[in-house]
Amino acid sequence: MRRTCIGLVVVWGIVTGIPVSSVAYEVTDVRDGGSLQGTVTLIGASPVPKAYNLITFPDPEYCGRISDGRGWRLLKDILVSDESRIEGVVIVIEEVKAGKPFSLSIPKVEARDCQFHPFTTVVRNEHGIEVVNMDPVMHDIQAYETSTAQGTRVLFNSPLPFNDTHDRGNLMAHHEHRPGTSMVQQFHLSKGRKTFVMQCGFHAYMESWAIAVDNPYYALTNGQGVYEITEIPAGTYQVRAWHPSMKQDYVQTVTIHPSQTTEASFDMASPGGRWTAHTIQRPPRFTPAALGRPIQIEPLLERQRP
Repeated sequence: MRRTCIGLVVVWGIVTGIPVSSVAYEVTDVRDGGSLQGTVTLIGASPVPKAYNLITFPDPEYCGRISDGRGWRLLKDILVSDESRIEGVVIVIEEVKAGKPFSLSIPKVEARDCQFHPFTTVVRNEHGIEVVNMDPVMHDIQAYETSTAQGTRVLFNSPLPFNDTHDRGNLMAHHEHRPGTSMVQQFHLSKGRKTFVMQCGFHAYMESWAIAVDNPYYALTNGQGVYEITEIPAGTYQVRAWHPSMKQDYVQTVTIHPSQTTEASFDMASPGGRWTAHTIQRPPRFTPAALGRPIQIEPLLERQRP
């Protein structure tokens, strides 16, 4: 018997103020659904990470707990396994109008050790995102929608107060991260835009990217570059592989058969070369002397390597 979520949609629209007409996906019983699985492989050399001089940002001592030991914080946005498989690639089956329950509403991102976790995720348009500060330093959350053709638009800008559950008197100590007060922000993406990005206004190396999805048929590749999507209604679909640091999206047409597993693997070309303006410079323009006191920024948690 077919089962819909029309009543739940109406209630959600009343509670949140989101127009009911904007919710196009319908929950139904999926009988004999198929599965999609595969891997994502990097073709070419792993790109060098972005590099940021810690002296130019607030709280360099605390944020320098993870650095290269020479005053540079590295943003490793493309994580590659020993088998050249990519972690954190979003796989989306597009234009699925009905199927299994769609539970994603407000994803959570943590600000921990001056980095956002996770680096890639998914969001739902007109819902929102939750950001929790796990650090005893202040962050400034700036969120944008962006596209290559139309540029960038600000979605919201909100301060994230420092977490006072940690001792400010000993920022370099190992501590158990405990969540502070969370910030929840609703947002609306412009028509045709699906790319969402957050950055800290104080710490530019803090980035978190997402792509908006309108159905539950998505997955993120794990540390071995593997993904799987289940309970897919039989049919032919466009499957997109997306990573914010790649120069293009990758799309395949796949046919899902009842109670069968289909494989769709992707090869992504490395950006390669000098693909970012944020690189280590020797000698740096700013040194610890610019802070007015001779400190040594020694990484306590992780000594990064390019």
